[in-house]
Amino acid sequence: MKYKDYYKILGLETSRVSIDEIKTAYRLAAKKYHPDLNVGDNLAEERIKDINEAYRILSTPASKRKYDRVWNSKNNVKNYQKIKGKNIFNMFLGDIKEPVKENIKREKESIKGENIETEIKVSLDDAFYGLEKKISLRTVEGKMKTFSVKIPEGIRNGEKIRLIGQGKKGINGGKNGDLLIKIDIEDNKVFKLYGCDLCTDLKLTPWEAALGTRIDLKTIDGETKIYIPQGVQSGEKIKIPSKGYKDGKGGRGDLVAEIKIMVPKKLELDEKEMFEKLQEMSNFNPRD
Repeated sequence: MKYKDYYKILGLETSRVSIDEIKTAYRLAAKKYHPDLNVGDNLAEERIKDINEAYRILSTPASKRKYDRVWNSKNNVKNYQKIKGKNIFNMFLGDIKEPVKENIKREKESIKGENIETEIKVSLDDAFYGLEKKISLRTVEGKMKTFSVKIPEGIRNGEKIRLIGQGKKGINGGKNGDLLIKIDIEDNKVFKLYGCDLCTDLKLTPWEAALGTRIDLKTIDGETKIYIPQGVQSGEKIKIPSKGYKDGKGGRGDLVAEIKIMVPKKLELDEKEMFEKLQEMSNFNPRD
């Protein structure tokens, strides 16, 4: 199939034009070679066919991109010939060596290495306060390497830390890829992390739950005093604002304490007598 320079046909000198510019050039060219203005002119008739064909190809982004690859390669050869003063026959005779060098240069283009991803577990306390942690990982060459990772305080669960240049090696002098370390925050025996909130169990005696009380509740960074209303039930939750995990904006989430009423497994004699007495005198029946 014969190559046609669609940009030249539309009167354009470069492929770096927008669709709107192509439409404008098409309208001008179509008007100039319109059959009504060129009656009996066979050249104009052929020209308008080429103009319509050029517009059909260049006005669609997908077909324009495909055509541009051909157009660029053709024009690169033309430009090269102008610079070297060569003609088209030299190309077929193999006298032109520079394009081969250009291809080699292109093949040796620097490419950045691929990123590597891994995951490490961090305790809830360490994530809350931050720390510098040393981790040992096996490299792509199979060797063990130790990295020093600075974990900022209040890092979010699932957040990634980037170690620049510690990924796969670049090609042909390209930069190395990066090492991405995903943080997996582990809950401890006291607290569980849900977003920015911390959840904990608040264990009460039956009499504390029945009578109400004030207690010191452990938080991740100390203690806080809270009021327990009388008659509180197992499963109810008490929210303590701004005593949870760091939210990354200078604030904190909430501490959510779930009530769990605990009954002693073994009673002393006088405790047993008191419970028996309470059983006799109380009309309370939770199953009613």
